[in-house]
Amino acid sequence: MENTLHEKVSQDILLKAYNHMMLAKAMADIYEENRNVTKYVHSTSRGHEAIQLATAYQLKKEDWVSPYYRDESILLGIGFEPYQLMLQLLAKADDPFSGGRSYYSHPSSRDEDKPKIIHQSSATGMQTIPTAGVAQGIKYIQDFNLQQFENNPVVVCSLGDNSVTEGEVSEALQFSALHQLPIIFLVQDNEWGISVTKEEARTCDAYDFVAGFTGLSRMRVDGTDFVESYEAMKKAVDFVRTERKPLVVCAKTVLIGHHTSGVRREFYRDEEDLTKHRAKDPGEILRNHLIDAGVDEELLKQITKKARLEAEEAFERAQKAEDPKPETVMQHVFAPTPITEEVGTREPEGGEKIVMVDAAIHAIQELMWKHPEALLYGQDVGERIGGVFRETVTLGKKFGSKRVFNTAIQEAYIIGSTTGMSAVGLKPIVEVQFADYIYPGINQLITEISKSSYLSQGKFPVSNIIRVPIGAYGGGGPYHSGSVESILANIKGIKIAYPSNAADFKGLLKAAYYDPNPVVMLEHKGLYWSKVPGTEDAKTIEPAEDYILPFGKGKVIIEADKNETEKGRTLLVVTYGMGVYWAKEASKNFNGRVEVIDLRTLIPLDEELVFERVKAHGKCIVLTEEQLNNSFAEAFAHRISKNCFKYLDAPVETMGSLDTPAVPINLVLEREMLPNAEKLSAKIEEMLKY
Repeated sequence: MENTLHEKVSQDILLKAYNHMMLAKAMADIYEENRNVTKYVHSTSRGHEAIQLATAYQLKKEDWVSPYYRDESILLGIGFEPYQLMLQLLAKADDPFSGGRSYYSHPSSRDEDKPKIIHQSSATGMQTIPTAGVAQGIKYIQDFNLQQFENNPVVVCSLGDNSVTEGEVSEALQFSALHQLPIIFLVQDNEWGISVTKEEARTCDAYDFVAGFTGLSRMRVDGTDFVESYEAMKKAVDFVRTERKPLVVCAKTVLIGHHTSGVRREFYRDEEDLTKHRAKDPGEILRNHLIDAGVDEELLKQITKKARLEAEEAFERAQKAEDPKPETVMQHVFAPTPITEEVGTREPEGGEKIVMVDAAIHAIQELMWKHPEALLYGQDVGERIGGVFRETVTLGKKFGSKRVFNTAIQEAYIIGSTTGMSAVGLKPIVEVQFADYIYPGINQLITEISKSSYLSQGKFPVSNIIRVPIGAYGGGGPYHSGSVESILANIKGIKIAYPSNAADFKGLLKAAYYDPNPVVMLEHKGLYWSKVPGTEDAKTIEPAEDYILPFGKGKVIIEADKNETEKGRTLLVVTYGMGVYWAKEASKNFNGRVEVIDLRTLIPLDEELVFERVKAHGKCIVLTEEQLNNSFAEAFAHRISKNCFKYLDAPVETMGSLDTPAVPINLVLEREMLPNAEKLSAKIEEMLKY
């Protein structure tokens, strides 16, 4: 798409842009002059002001924009005041974006009179997937007429050209092109990636790079020239607003300031490069244009002077603002959930037993019938096969390809897009095909999803369900049998369920749906159909539609004999998932001397129940399927020891798989690696001697 629009930009807009450019310059100068005060790392928009303001002026309150960390001029252009931005610069309590938790120009906003901004991270290029998720969500909302808009919303994702080399950017471009999402990828190219030159980093710029994405329009623009940028962005936004198709705008810019206050220009740039960039200062280009158009030079001087005074006053006020109170540090890790008590009918009279896989299908079906904002996507979950474990079978046929659909092999997109989908009010249920393949999505889970509520002060908790088939049985081999709960449990800001039977599965899925926070459902493949010997109890009577089981509620599934406990002859096994069945089988050998707790969820964790029962028994084994060293099980065993120390008759023990890098495919080797009831019995027998 060529920029052929040549309408005259009004003088009012030109003067507005000049004022904003002078503000941005004054702010950058003040920060540099007060380096002892502006101690937190920050970037400024110097050299990028023209394209950023040209973009901001096109946006309406229905739109969404994801500025990156150099985009303060976008924020000024959509209506934020210098004082508000400086509150974040100085990490003050009244920082409207993060409450003093995040860097300068890392916004998040739901202000009704402005374009909306999801949580923005520092990870270059990573915002493309969550922002494409916003566009995906808007398309879904309009397809199903779930909300009326005064104007068709446009989504803008801003990024630097060197970040286009990130693989996750390609996932966002691919999905946007394939599904024709209403999104503009605004690529600002200043030829630098910190100290890396364009020649070192890439074979071509973004314009040439995206040529191969069929269905993705593109445009070049001189991002230092406000008039050209304004005309181009007007055309770009009008195109997406009308045609509802994706577009890449490649804007050539310059870097006048430092990469950041911490990586200063003199560290890596010579005078020749700086002179070349300064010659294209957008403020000077616009000033010359205005003078050529007959604007009084004295007026421009007054605008510049006034901008400096405004920035100085804002900076002085911001310095005097209060710092966050220490007691607020734990606020917004999670959004409050309405699901705190077990409700509904767990065992309806006359109900039939079902397998775990059907419990999930039925739960999702009930939710999707009731809630049009619910949708399901992932690899092979669509109508054709309904999941490689048949875990979504029938759903595609019942709800159609716009609500249940296949994705490409894009774990990062599958997971990260839920951030944007949630932000616009949808409830995405997504699936990673095997736990072993969650790793490409871990970046999005940690960088974007887990931090969103905390760093946006609760404005954007990510409400999603990520289904993950997990675990080993029957020779699944090294890439289809892994356990990943320790990696996930180390991520702060997500919740994790690991049900062991159909009733719990259905109840926890319902709780996950109504929870406003991100939830990972770990679903053991060996329990889906109760095909593993000894797992018949994973089948339960199907709970009623109204049954909900809250997170953080463990359950004693086998009680020890009270008389044995009073004599100090009992032991507690704490476990989850397949471990429940190893523990149940092993307990049969000890005649009332073993009690078993099924944790059911790992985050939150029912420590209260576990500590209470450990104190009663004095001996405890934490059992897991995972490789043991440095695992969730070992960490929990430490907390049990610390909190129950004076009640213990023996050290808290752990039991898990051998510390191999993967699960071997040969059944003999697999059995040797994994725990089982026989191995657990030997451990219990040893501990009961204490």
